Amino acid sequence: MRYFHETLIVVAFLSLLSACGASPPKATHAQAPTALIDREILFGNPTRFQGRVSPDGRWMSFRAPLEGVMNLWLAPVGQIEAARPITRNTGGGIPAHFWALDSESVLYIEDQGGDENWHIYRVDIASGRIQDLSPFAGVQAQFIAQSERHPGVAVIGMNDRDPRWHDVYRVNLATGERTLLARNDRFSAIHVDNNLEVRLATAQTQGGGATVYRRDGDAWRELLDIPPEDYFSTRIVGFTGDNSAFYMVDSRGRDTAALARVNAATGESRTMAMAEDADISDVLVHPRTHKVIAVAANRHQRRWQVLDERYAEDFRVLAEQSGGDVQILAATLDGEQWVAFLSPSDASPVYALYDRQSKTLEPLFVTNTRLAGLPLAPKHNEVITSRDGLPLVSYLTLPVDSDADGDGRPEQPLPLVLLVHGGPWSRDSATYSGEVQWLANRGYAVLEVNFRGSTGFGKAFTNAGNHEWAGKMHDDLIDAVDWAVARRVARRDRVGIMGTSYGGYATLVGLTFTPETFACGVDVVGPSNLNTLLNSIPPYWAGFRRSLVAAIGDPDTEKGRALLAARSPVNRVEAIQRPLLIGQGANDPRVKQAESDQIVGAMRDRDIPVTYVLFPDEGHGFRQPENSMAFYAVAERFLGECLGGRVQAIGDDFTGSSIQVKAGASHVPGVAEALAN
Repeated sequence: MRYFHETLIVVAFLSLLSACGASPPKATHAQAPTALIDREILFGNPTRFQGRVSPDGRWMSFRAPLEGVMNLWLAPVGQIEAARPITRNTGGGIPAHFWALDSESVLYIEDQGGDENWHIYRVDIASGRIQDLSPFAGVQAQFIAQSERHPGVAVIGMNDRDPRWHDVYRVNLATGERTLLARNDRFSAIHVDNNLEVRLATAQTQGGGATVYRRDGDAWRELLDIPPEDYFSTRIVGFTGDNSAFYMVDSRGRDTAALARVNAATGESRTMAMAEDADISDVLVHPRTHKVIAVAANRHQRRWQVLDERYAEDFRVLAEQSGGDVQILAATLDGEQWVAFLSPSDASPVYALYDRQSKTLEPLFVTNTRLAGLPLAPKHNEVITSRDGLPLVSYLTLPVDSDADGDGRPEQPLPLVLLVHGGPWSRDSATYSGEVQWLANRGYAVLEVNFRGSTGFGKAFTNAGNHEWAGKMHDDLIDAVDWAVARRVARRDRVGIMGTSYGGYATLVGLTFTPETFACGVDVVGPSNLNTLLNSIPPYWAGFRRSLVAAIGDPDTEKGRALLAARSPVNRVEAIQRPLLIGQGANDPRVKQAESDQIVGAMRDRDIPVTYVLFPDEGHGFRQPENSMAFYAVAERFLGECLGGRVQAIGDDFTGSSIQVKAGASHVPGVAEALAN
């Protein structure tokens, strides 16, 4: 029931126009009649999002705008016209919510200005009363579990005693009263069983792996070890119905992670399901019996494998009615209705409800109704081979007017944006992306690459990225650019690079380590100095810091510091030849503002132009739609000047935004004027 994980700048400088051409280039396909999609449609609030059905199947909830702010709404299932708001947030909006298992209340999370100090709130659907279940300033709460066997109760972790560690509490949802279940002084995670009793805990090892412990009275006993190479591909899923065993996605002893059943007393493991070409990504467990129904693996698209044959027909019908990839988010307690998420790459995502009795998949709602009929572009599955032979699962999106045959190859080479995902322990997928559609609509080919270090493709692929930040991980991106140029997808002199978090770091690496490859770069919350990055992580990351160090480099050793310094873009700013745009949230707890301040300061010291955009009420990326629209308005004009794509006027896209341009406003046409207005 952890829905939190369902849970983003610079310029065509006049002095650098020689890097992009003597004058702003003309798009070779600029005469195409494709309609320009308004940025507000792509980056504004969706119509509705994050559909949920109550565990008893009576209610549906979702996030939707209320006076421009994303709030929670409630309606009887199938009666969307009867929906009413149950929260009235006027700040940054509510990012995620889920149901209490007794179907009497909805729980949601909220932080302040992107600081990620999440509080957990309860809304009583009968009275409308809202209560903060973690009412402590500066504290981060983590939802751990709830159980049908204990209605009205949740298990929540809170780090109010020690900011590094989350103690585990049993919380009464009606009163907010909490009872300590386990004090935590070293564990990155603590797990409870279906009786809400503390049973397991995970602690990092010095080498970056982990040890799973079982609770034995007041003591903790070692149960099993997770080697460092398995850390990013092994996780505990939940307990069996009788609490004698637990399910674990487990890559130990194999490359791709399988689903295993592990004896909770002995640690003995039995493999239940696996795939040869990808990790198990999804595990569908019956919410009442706690038996596994099916699992999915996702290489290019999600593929379901049924473990309980009583559900085989359901998955056949789902595949037929969904038209392809379907994600199952949750089920009612009786297991008879499933909330599904359908997200084709070239249409608005849809939340739907599958009914096992009628064998029908009925939409709950379309997330963005304004996308209907617009010229959206499909993603094409690609596999690019790296210079040392690794398969890079990738996605190529082309402007709709450039690929008349629909074969994923344009009639003539295009300007291209290499869009790099964050993490890096994450992945790109074949689903809808407003950012991808924006770029394609403006006339760019868009290439998303799952470079080494990405997760989901086996642990060997993930671990191939260890100590390779700005090394072989970057080589993979360069190999992808070469692939696109060789296949006449991209123009060699019109390739830009853009990304958020690790993708922002990759952008800075692109402009400092390979300064002639990219015509320009857009970095959002990207670290510039790996030593300061690792020394300024949030205190509650203490439980997995050793895994970060094992993968990136160790700032506590001389050798590690030297490696991190060598791979830090801030130490190579003198190599920058091409326009750079940087975007940052002032409250970012992961990649702090100092990371952007450092490289901007170093560039200014060397009289290298840069445009720096800061949002004082944002954190790790831009959550508020007013800020997203402001940033993308700047980025669009920046990319248009450098790469020649189509541009929508900035207009009033700064209205309501907290945007501050700390450097280089005059370098991007229209920005200074928009700020003045």
